[in-house]
Order: sequence, then structure tokens, then C-alpha cells
Amino acid sequence: MTQTYDLVGIGNAIVDVISHGDDSFLDNMGIEKGIMQLVDRERAELLYAAMRDRVQTPGGSVANTIAGAGTLGLKTAFLGKVRDDALGRFYAAGMTDQGIAFPNPPVKDAPAPTSRSMIFVSPDGERSMNTYLGAGADFDAGDVDAEVAGNARWLFLEGYLYDKPEGKSAFTAAAEHCRAGGGKVGITLSDPFCVDRHRGDFLRLIEGQMDYVIGNHEEWLALYQTADLDAALAQAATICDVVVCTHSGEPVKIIRGAERVEVPVTRITPVDATGAGDQFAAGFLYGMATGRDLQTAGRMGVAAAAEVIRHVGPRPKRPLSEVFAEAGL
Repeated sequence: MTQTYDLVGIGNAIVDVISHGDDSFLDNMGIEKGIMQLVDRERAELLYAAMRDRVQTPGGSVANTIAGAGTLGLKTAFLGKVRDDALGRFYAAGMTDQGIAFPNPPVKDAPAPTSRSMIFVSPDGERSMNTYLGAGADFDAGDVDAEVAGNARWLFLEGYLYDKPEGKSAFTAAAEHCRAGGGKVGITLSDPFCVDRHRGDFLRLIEGQMDYVIGNHEEWLALYQTADLDAALAQAATICDVVVCTHSGEPVKIIRGAERVEVPVTRITPVDATGAGDQFAAGFLYGMATGRDLQTAGRMGVAAAAEVIRHVGPRPKRPLSEVFAEAGL
């Protein structure tokens, strides 16, 4: 029997492995404090072995969005690749335990181990991330479950996957299946450096295949190589139906055709800002998938982001439905 999914995500299936590490530990291990670094397999295994009080959670930017949207009662699926190893089995089980369909079984002979991000939290709350892009980054068109993508009302793609040709082919295949089934397709720009690497491809993708794009102000400025945010968003709005711009602490801007809304944001000091963008997307896409107006969808995104930055970790600690009820949404 064919299932219809409200929201399907595609992205890097990464296990977040969180541990404590003081400054002397970071120095000894040669870890640069407060930034995200990509590491190779050998370095990943060394760092993983050095982690004492490991806490593991299924992660990845779009996977976090899908998890948040799932707490609101949407029917969700996540397409991603893990190897059949301890972390890969943990990831697959963790997603299904949260009620998220994970149609890609762990791959027995995947050439690379399951992707993981080793995050060292310092006593001052700084997070130093060391990410190994293993099996997750090899997700390709052959890994796209055509039935799931074709029965998605809303499909959300992760810009980071574009770093490999396999990811590009997966995007195209998934978008075509979703469009053929009458669904809406969108992307998160992921990161200004990711935008710099793929500017031409992203612009073509947004114009030719995307119904909506979500990015923060730095990503939009990078995409159009300008210092004028309104000019960048106006250009984007000429090629894409729905354009969304988050701007930490500033109002969220959303444009759809001639309609333009600004959603106010209450400034709060984050305990951990990781996942704010991911959960904004969860709330916003929930609003869009349930037929709310742009202002309400934007307010839902803002409420979800405000909830997740109040604690450590990129996923909601309580159902977003409770958060929305408190906010009168």
C-alpha cells in the first residue's frame, strides 16, 4: 500500500557524538576550539576513541528538521545513507524510534563507515565539531526511494549533499519524483561556504526545480555576492515561489510573489544555538504543509527555533506541539 508523506527530507545521515573536553584536552588533540572541521577517517577514529563520556544522537541538518516536524504529528520520512556498522544501526533505529520512516537499510559493504560528527563541549559551552563525512555523503540517485519521494507532499533537500556528484544526482532524481507526484520541492542553503562552492549550480537549481528556498542572511548574501540583503531576496523572488530568510535575532523575511511578510523574533541568549535553523525549518514547513498563511508559518518556525536554543542539542526536548500551544499557534 502506498503511503503519502507530509514531509520527506534528504540529507547527510550523521551521528552526533557529544563529549566534554576542556581546553588542555583540545590542545593535546590538536582540535581548534569553537569551529567545525572536516576530518578524515583515521582522525575520526582517533578522536572517537578519545571521547570519554560519549552521548550519541541521530543528527544531520535536514534529519533534525524532519525530527522536529515529526513531533507536530506530520507523517515524515528521511532518506539518507548509513553503513551496516554499530553507528549506522544506531542511526536507523533512532530515526524509526522517533516515528520517522527511514527507508534506506544500512548498507553491508559501504566503502566508508557511517558519518559522524564528534562534538567536544568545553566548560564555557563552546562546541568544537569534527565531522567525518562517511557513508552519508555517498548518497546517490540509486539510493532515492522513488515511491517515498513520489508520494511526498513536501520534499526538503540539504545543500551540503551537493558537495559530491552523487548528491547532485540524488537531488535531481528526488525532485523529479516529487514533482511528478504533485509535491513541492525545496532546499536549505546550509552554509555560506557551501553556497560559495556551488553558486552557479544552486542558482540553476532554484530557478529550475525548487518551489521554496530557506537560508540565513549570510547564505543569501553569498548566493548573490552582494551586501544588500533586500536586493538579494528580491532577485531570488523572481526565480522562486517562496523565499525565506532567517537572521539571528532580527525579523524573519518571507516573500511569495507580491506578498512579503516579516516575522518578529524575541532575542534570547542561546544555551546552544545548534539546530536553530533546522528547527525553524521544521516549524515553518509544518505551517506550510498544514495550509497556514505565511505569517503563521513563520511564527511557527520562530517558536520552534526559540525552543531548541534553550538547551544543548539540535532537536526539541519536548513536542513542538506543546510549544505552539503555549504561543497560541
